[in-house]
Amino acid sequence: MYDRILVRFGDLTLKGKNQSDFIRQLYKLLDEKLSDLPVEIEKKHDHAYVILNNVNYEDVIERLNLVAGIYSYSLVKKIARDLETLKREALSYVNELITKTTTFKVETKRADKTFNMTSMEVSKVISAYLLKNNSHLKVDLHNPEFELKIEIRSDGIYIFNGQIRGLGGYPTGIAGKGLLMLSGGIDSPVAGVLAMKQGIKIECIHFESTPLTSIESAQKVIDLLKIMAKYAPGNKILLHLVPFKELHMALLDKIPESYNITIMRRMMYRIASKIAQKHDDLVLINGESVGQVASQTLQSMATINEVTNMPVIRPLATYDKVDIVAMSRKIQTFDISIRPFEDCCTVYVPKAPATAPKAYKARAYEEAIPYQELVDKAVLNTKSVYISKDSDLNLSLYGLEVSEALDEYNKTK
Repeated sequence: MYDRILVRFGDLTLKGKNQSDFIRQLYKLLDEKLSDLPVEIEKKHDHAYVILNNVNYEDVIERLNLVAGIYSYSLVKKIARDLETLKREALSYVNELITKTTTFKVETKRADKTFNMTSMEVSKVISAYLLKNNSHLKVDLHNPEFELKIEIRSDGIYIFNGQIRGLGGYPTGIAGKGLLMLSGGIDSPVAGVLAMKQGIKIECIHFESTPLTSIESAQKVIDLLKIMAKYAPGNKILLHLVPFKELHMALLDKIPESYNITIMRRMMYRIASKIAQKHDDLVLINGESVGQVASQTLQSMATINEVTNMPVIRPLATYDKVDIVAMSRKIQTFDISIRPFEDCCTVYVPKAPATAPKAYKARAYEEAIPYQELVDKAVLNTKSVYISKDSDLNLSLYGLEVSEALDEYNKTK
């Protein structure tokens, strides 16, 4: 029934002189995501057609849903520029979709003005023909249950019904690169996908603290990235694994319990800023939501943020938890995120964490440890690995601490 999918670019048409760069990046992503299917991409200025070549359209849609920058798409049939052919094909199309009493309208767009009928004339002729030959149809021009769309272009006539919303946003990578602070929880993977949706290519940083935290905690992050990589350019994301154990132990030993999470987060920001600068990342990104936990009150954010001059993007800042969970389920990270393995920020949660920590107190408490030396050491010993949607990295197979397991894995690549 359908032989192609019409892909619309949405907000890209508002980008003015930069429009060609956005469209070029979007086509690059389309080529990557569809490369394993024998389809063709017919590239236009402000839209594209994916020619199915007998491929199941659901397989194509599954991949289109991973491409940021697509506003919507429609399942389309292309026919010859001939009124009688249009009548016949429109009726066949409608008969296949409508088998009970249904209100409808026909809407025509004549992109090619050389066609010898106006849009209104085409709509009237096709509506009358459908009414005469399908007894289930009733006209409703204001609120129809079914709307047949006809687009007349120079290369043919396209018929379709309805639109499917795409991911929206801008093509991933067009806005530059950012570093996502990725835990194994629910929030940060969602924040990462939302950042990619707005055109940011992400790298990720994770603070691992084996044996204070289990190796399964780091594995959660790798498994999350295998899903997130489906949205990324090249279907892969660079992960930086920071050995945080020594600094973590110093914090647990020397810092008052109520300030432990605050100062731990300050150390993470210091490390993340250095890693970001080393890898030319322009911003830090995290999954914080205002007021969700003690370290995410506005006072906590201000005190923690004090240690970095880098911009920090918080895509989930104003989201409710129920909405974050819904998005997590939608992008299929939820089931991994809820595995019962805790990371640095959750394994030793204080009984009464400071919800309005003072920056001057945090600075004073930090003097009890040689944190600058420990931060630099953690940065120096950070290990990096690309995680793709098909990665086979399983840390637990090596029976070693995370950094050693990663060394062994990288030797095989």
